Amino acid sequence: MESFSLILAIVVVTALVFDFTNGFHDTANAMATTISTGALKPKVAVAMSAVLNLVGAFLSVEVANTISKGLVDETGIRPEVIFAALVGAILWNLATWLVGLPSSSSHALMGGLIGATIASAGVGAVHGDVLVTKVLIPAIAAPIVAGLAAMLATRLSYTLGKKADGKAAAKGYRTGQIASAGLVSLAHGTNDAQKTMGIITLALVAGGAVAPDSDPPLWVILSAGLAIALGTYFGGWRIIRTMGKGLTDLEPQQGFAAQTSAATVILASSHLGFSLSTTHSVSGSVMGAGLGRKGGVVRWSTATRMFVAWGLTLPAAALVAALAEYVTGFGSWGTALVAVFLVASSAAIWKISRREIIDHTNVVDVSEEPPGVVTAAIAAVTPPPVGTVAEDLTATISAPVAESAPPATTSV
Repeated sequence: MESFSLILAIVVVTALVFDFTNGFHDTANAMATTISTGALKPKVAVAMSAVLNLVGAFLSVEVANTISKGLVDETGIRPEVIFAALVGAILWNLATWLVGLPSSSSHALMGGLIGATIASAGVGAVHGDVLVTKVLIPAIAAPIVAGLAAMLATRLSYTLGKKADGKAAAKGYRTGQIASAGLVSLAHGTNDAQKTMGIITLALVAGGAVAPDSDPPLWVILSAGLAIALGTYFGGWRIIRTMGKGLTDLEPQQGFAAQTSAATVILASSHLGFSLSTTHSVSGSVMGAGLGRKGGVVRWSTATRMFVAWGLTLPAAALVAALAEYVTGFGSWGTALVAVFLVASSAAIWKISRREIIDHTNVVDVSEEPPGVVTAAIAAVTPPPVGTVAEDLTATISAPVAESAPPATTSV
């Protein structure tokens, strides 16, 4: 077992807290569509996802190595820097969970690490080529690729299922959806649990507990897998609601196509060592599946809020982490102050969330979203159908003319 200092122990515990928030923040990635279509009961879905997240954590360490060895210069990083990075990532995860936005936990962690590293060692300590090729490009490509694949898969499913019995086909797709949801959970554990493994390994290297260029120790893999599985079981119900019902209304065929497409993209990226956002992949596939069904729609006002959150994730987490790193630079009391701030902020967000409780009992109860500005504007300038105009004109002409009142008479 590695020798631990107090600050190193604090960093490891904080990293596992982040992993827990990653679990409940990203449960929607695997199970939102399965829950929204009724393929699985909510509690059964999150339990299944938790187990498969744990299993997935043991399948690969390529993404962990990208974080611990590739993104930043590990030789100049102190454990306090990693602690500050985790503070930025955790607070962004909790803030977006509170408002039900499926932002990327992965990019929150990347942003936190980049911001804290720049504040500590300067811009040169960040490997820009790794950031571009293994973080930023996959962030843009993943939702596009997953969305196109899901849209094509959805259209193919409806085309092939035209002559199939409706109830039998729906039952078959629900079964397939359960299998594909399991695959997404497995892929999530393989990709996202590794990010915590990587950050803990980076902390161990920075603290002198393990040698540079080391793979994650077994206890790190196990603890990261358990933390993300536990967070997944608690269920991020607010984000599940947004992903399952807020973006579009899905039928079983669409849910199956969306999850299969997302799982394929995530597993492929894990194999290549890309620090991919599973949130981006699944969100893209859900929107693609929504557009793939004839008459299907995407609620673009919700999607726009989500896109804005995606764009803010890296810089927002980086800014908070940089400020936290600045405070930890004052010594032990600065680190203690940042820890107190993290706990107090997390408690405040939790208290605010209790004003409107969303859990497995009401996660699929969504009121109809009012039309956005664009939709309302189009409706306002679109002329009514020709038949409607003709009917209104005929009704107007044939309406009886009101009789005038008789003239008033005056008596002399």
